[in-house]
Amino acid sequence: MKKIFLLTLVSVIAFTNCSEAQQSPKATAEGDGIKVTYSQPSKKGREIFGGLVPYGQVWRTGANNATEITFSKDVKFGGKEVKAGTYTLFTLPTEKEWTVILNSDTKFWGTEYEKHKAKNVVEVKVPSSKLDKVVETFLIRIEGGNLIMEWDATRVAVKVG
Repeated sequence: MKKIFLLTLVSVIAFTNCSEAQQSPKATAEGDGIKVTYSQPSKKGREIFGGLVPYGQVWRTGANNATEITFSKDVKFGGKEVKAGTYTLFTLPTEKEWTVILNSDTKFWGTEYEKHKAKNVVEVKVPSSKLDKVVETFLIRIEGGNLIMEWDATRVAVKVG
């Protein structure tokens, strides 16, 4: 009986460690009263936009849990009014532009967007641009009044102020 218990315990620990090891690392971007908490998937030789992240489908904008964005004060996000608070951030990429979505529901896993889209607060369309170099790990940063997202050879910026 002890052997079965120990074998089961070892299996559970090994499985837990294995699944934790497969998760993308967590990251935070902060600046100008904005904080973004997200997970950073890596390219690993894959085709990202139009491949791993299909065009025309909502993406959780990172990995693991839904990406969260917090504004310490009311802001204009892509020219639209947004109240201070915490939101989930999603995107709908296409080849030439992305729709960036803020949703008021922050209590769900990153792939459950369809169940929660009725709580979208704002949707903003912004152009995407090509980078000269490949960004291996998904990156979000706050710079010069913009929320910037970069991965693979793609860059998207949303004006926040």
